[in-house]
Amino acid sequence: MTRSAQSKAQATNHPKPGSSIKVEPIRDLEAIQAIKALLADTPRDLCLFTLGINTAYRANELVSLRVSDVAHLRAGDRIDLKQSKNGNYRATRINGVVHRALQLWLAEHPETESNAPLFKSQRGMSALCVSEVSRKVKAWCAAVGLHGNYASHTMRKTWGYHQRKTFGRPTALLTQAYGHASEAQTLAYLCIDPEEVEELYSDEL
Repeated sequence: MTRSAQSKAQATNHPKPGSSIKVEPIRDLEAIQAIKALLADTPRDLCLFTLGINTAYRANELVSLRVSDVAHLRAGDRIDLKQSKNGNYRATRINGVVHRALQLWLAEHPETESNAPLFKSQRGMSALCVSEVSRKVKAWCAAVGLHGNYASHTMRKTWGYHQRKTFGRPTALLTQAYGHASEAQTLAYLCIDPEEVEELYSDEL
């Protein structure tokens, strides 16, 4: 995607002045696959997106990763990452799709030193910053035709949304995974839309 196309995409997804900003998950599974197809030739970004929607780590946690944190991992292995918000470590497991994305990117990673940032900025030796990740997510979503408010937190929300809606995981389990104070907080966080609430009244007793 060219720089001008990225700028246009970001403008499309930017909320109007004075509007309420609430970052949304990617609800459409086809849109997720379309973004992966869009990123097929950019393994760093494909790895970032795949890891983000499969682990629910925050963007600043993702960009804190080093090559040594993941180079040895296989599908099914556990990874512990320190959470930026509370300083606690949260464990997750690397599934097959994340492992494949990691291997594709590590094969092309320009720095093989163990302490090198996993997600390097193209402008230097440092890691991507959260604002860069947000700009990328906005552009990816716009490029596949999504309209709404999208940013780096979209990836974390997408994981929870589909754990609940697609895979049927109980909200209480997601509340624990996110570290929320209540299930109500989790439901609000996942941007449950009015249509889902209305569906409750279609069931006949």
